[in-house]
Amino acid sequence: MSAASQPPTERPAWKALEAHYQSMQNRHLRQLFADDPERGERFAVEAAGVYLDYSKNRITDETIRLLVQLADECGLRDRIDAMFNGEKINVTERRAVLHTALRAPQRQSIVVNGEDVVPQVHAVLDKMADFSCRIRSGEWKGCTGKPARNIINIGIGGSELGPVMAYEALRYYSRRDLTFRFISNIDGTDFVEAMHGLDAEETLFIISSKSFVTLETMTNASTARDWVLKTLQHPGAISRHFVAVSTNVGKVVKFGIDAENVFGFWDWVGGRYSMDSAIGLSTMIAIGPENFRAMLDGFHQMDEHFRTAPFERNLPALMGLLGLWYNNFFGAQTVAVLPYERYLKRFPAYLQQLTMESNGKHVTLDGAEVVCQTGPIYWGEPGTNGQHSFYQLIHQGTKLIPCNFIGFSQPLNPLGRHHDLLMANLFAQAEALAFGKTPQEVSAEGIPAWQVPHRTFEGNRPSSTILLERLTPAALGKLVALYEHSVFTQGTIWKIDSFDQWGVELGKALAARIIPELEAGANCQLKHDSSTNALIRRYRRSRGLLQGS
Repeated sequence: MSAASQPPTERPAWKALEAHYQSMQNRHLRQLFADDPERGERFAVEAAGVYLDYSKNRITDETIRLLVQLADECGLRDRIDAMFNGEKINVTERRAVLHTALRAPQRQSIVVNGEDVVPQVHAVLDKMADFSCRIRSGEWKGCTGKPARNIINIGIGGSELGPVMAYEALRYYSRRDLTFRFISNIDGTDFVEAMHGLDAEETLFIISSKSFVTLETMTNASTARDWVLKTLQHPGAISRHFVAVSTNVGKVVKFGIDAENVFGFWDWVGGRYSMDSAIGLSTMIAIGPENFRAMLDGFHQMDEHFRTAPFERNLPALMGLLGLWYNNFFGAQTVAVLPYERYLKRFPAYLQQLTMESNGKHVTLDGAEVVCQTGPIYWGEPGTNGQHSFYQLIHQGTKLIPCNFIGFSQPLNPLGRHHDLLMANLFAQAEALAFGKTPQEVSAEGIPAWQVPHRTFEGNRPSSTILLERLTPAALGKLVALYEHSVFTQGTIWKIDSFDQWGVELGKALAARIIPELEAGANCQLKHDSSTNALIRRYRRSRGLLQGS
């Protein structure tokens, strides 16, 4: 077996980590901190304006040494270079993976298939900026002469999760005289509620679909087109009320959108890595081109840190390796992402696609079955709301759930003591998870003996804390890139393709087969399993369509 095809579990560092885990599994963070008074300062890294405290993880210097050795043995440095150089590391789709080119400065050169893509990226950014300024100034008019005041993004997956997360995260910087809404679900309620109370004369739709054939997006886009045409009854309605973000100009034009109103991107941009491409058009309209470019600069700063920093001081690499430590050695199945910033309320949902669609794989790059657990489940809610919800399970439940706390030193909305109270809770939760409360400490407070077991906190629950100064557009870019590259680090070690998503295809194909069976007015022969056949018959009966099957 060649070194390149060797499973990670066969590598010397992995075997050493298995042995090391045996000595670590019962060591408590209380003792680790007692043995090392400087631990809180030593196990911390700051780069690109992001401070990572990972001291409250169940690790020692030896743990980090072995994890870094594993990254080296698995060729992480070569894989990073291959990605940044535009090599086709998305092997199943034979594509380059160059979301990093979307935030590259103009002076940089990145060649794909013999062509420098950086000028193309900036040409699209310039076109987006020009259009955004026309919307924001009121220069862009609908077909009846009214400016566009309602911006509706229609997309799904990365074409919706990124834009809506960014809009909510950067709402502080957005134009409050413009309305932004997002439609993704094929459920008609999503469309109806998003459009409630809006004036068609002042509404602009951004249809975001790489292929322009995505079922959910095109169904909602067609409904939007019907709504505009019926409401405005104007021959120029589509050209003035619709723009598109797509690589399929032919399909866009056939839909009725002018070719000059198409904002392009490239096959080397994966959907879940596309929020800083033209998919972010609604974001740029909301916060303005200058802030959007600041966000891109934040991405780029973290890209450069990841590309150049040694792994033992590399924020994304360390986060990825720590996640692997819990996933593959402690058997932890989930990761909680807990932003103590209300504007980041959609950040955990965004990370769910980024992490689980990327690393939810069961075969390796060469098609063999994986021999270890791959991507964990990501979830979370903003603090302090979660403290009154699921933190009970994290503190005293039977599951080990590593946590990522995210906080900011400076509030965007100073209001009395609010921010100090918020951050006190963040620091307290991380401390409580790590150190807990012993039965002796509970008893010393005069608690009745029968209550002591219920009020004891085991502690030894790991967490990392990410601190930034302020939630700016640049800070958001840094945070997203931090997790992007953390995901990439893990995928490299697991030897999987973090950039395809074949797992979403089967359900789509089966749905396409079932759709006519639900809508058919005549007899149709059902050829599914007995459960699916029974469900379809029950649905048709309820809809008054059943005439036999």
